[in-house]
Amino acid sequence: MDDKRVASLLKGNTLRVYWCLLESLRGSLGPRGVQRKLGFSSPSLAVYHLDKLSDLGLVEKVSGEYHLTKIVEAGILKQFMKFKGVIVPRNVLYATMLTTLFVFYLTQFKEVNFYSIFGLIFGLLGSSILWFETIRVWRSKP
Repeated sequence: MDDKRVASLLKGNTLRVYWCLLESLRGSLGPRGVQRKLGFSSPSLAVYHLDKLSDLGLVEKVSGEYHLTKIVEAGILKQFMKFKGVIVPRNVLYATMLTTLFVFYLTQFKEVNFYSIFGLIFGLLGSSILWFETIRVWRSKP
């Protein structure tokens, strides 16, 4: 199935179940684990969404547990990356790097002139914008 079709069908609770599988350490969960983690009313609702993911070719059922077989970057998932088992917004890297450079600039600040004020304004503005965007993306996670 092509990525455009998967992106159009991967939304709502199905996206939340996929996100839950992405967050799991082994990349696999059973229906009861999904039910507990997402607060579904019954395991059958979790099975429905897991089977939907299976039909999309994203998970595979092996002895009662569902394992991720394919990671897609569709919709909101494009804004995130998995780093050592933790899913974080892509902007975290840039925000951290620019903030570190800005803090280093502050430690080396010696005199006030046009260029130092220019550096302060753009360092602070750039860091603020990147952290704002990172937090905004983090809040939009499934």
